[in-house]
This record gives sequence, structure tokens and C-alpha cells, in this order.
Amino acid sequence: MTASQQPPGSSAGSKRKDARRNQQTLLEAAAEVFATSGVDAPVREIATKAGVGLGTIYRHFPNRADLVIAVYRHQVDTCAEAGPALLAAGPTPFAALEGWVDLFVDFLVTKHGLAAAMQADSTGFETLHAYFLDRLLPVCTQLLEAAATAGETRPDLDAYHLMRGIGNLCIGTDTDPRYDARRLVALLLAGLRQPR
Repeated sequence: MTASQQPPGSSAGSKRKDARRNQQTLLEAAAEVFATSGVDAPVREIATKAGVGLGTIYRHFPNRADLVIAVYRHQVDTCAEAGPALLAAGPTPFAALEGWVDLFVDFLVTKHGLAAAMQADSTGFETLHAYFLDRLLPVCTQLLEAAATAGETRPDLDAYHLMRGIGNLCIGTDTDPRYDARRLVALLLAGLRQPR
């Protein structure tokens, strides 16, 4: 039996699954390290966190920019997929919005330093920004519309402006330990609530 004739669940299929799982583990570990140590953190720190060797990281991501971009895309995808799940599972649409904003803030904190890591590739950065908007704006819009329909927020809220405002509030979190962006984001969200 050739490799192409092997049944599903064969060793070739499970190797691909293992490779995907390893890559997911790597991306999650890198995101955690980037959040605490910045995008210039030693690759060895990421490898230790992921429980893999340096060779595994370099096999998946030949240079730092590749790793940073992959982490960015992975976090955008995770954040995009979380919105509908939170809406389906949450007690209220506003609670789902709050949960999603927490994830969004985590993502924004990790993303600081991305621009510096991609200085030489402005086209790549623009492509990533477009990906960010394409994936996350519809999710934020869906959450805001659900909260407005439930009477929890005003109906005239715009997802782009909310995301931009949250992004602006997150600037400085990596340079000033006294600055608590999460507190300000929570105040911003409280201001969206419809008076009862």
C-alpha cells in the first residue's frame, strides 16, 4: 500500500495532525512570551515554553518576522472565532462583548512590537492590517448589534470606532507599568451601556 492509499488515521495523517498541534503549541507559547518579554524575546525562551527544540521553531519559522506574523494571524483568527462562540454561550450579548474585548486587549498587548519587527516590509504589514480588519470588524459588529438588539447598548455604536478606541487605550501598556489599560477599557465599555 502506498502512502496515498493509506486509510484515514494512518501514520501519515497523524503526523500531519501532530505537526499542526506542534505549530499551534508553538504559536501559543510565542504569544505568551511576546506578551511578557516583547517580540525580541530569545527564541530559546519560546522553545522552552513550548517544550520543543530550537530546530522545531526554525523548521516552522525560518526567521523572527515569520514567527511574529504567524503569531499575529493566529491571534486574529482566535479572536475572530471567539466572538460567535461567546455570543452563543454567554448569558447576555453584552457579557459576550466584554469577554471578546478581553481577548482583543490580550491580542493588542501582544501585537506591540510587530511594526518594529517588520520595519523592512511595509507591504506585509499593510496586508496584515487588512487581514485584521477583514476578520475582526464583522465580529465586533455582530457583538455590538446583538447587544443593541437586546437593549443593553445604544444602537448607534460603530465597531471600527470602538476597536480603534480600545487600541488607542492599549498604547503604552508595554512601557509604563503604572498604566492600566484594562481599567480604562472597562470604563469605556461601561459607558456603552444603555441606561435602564
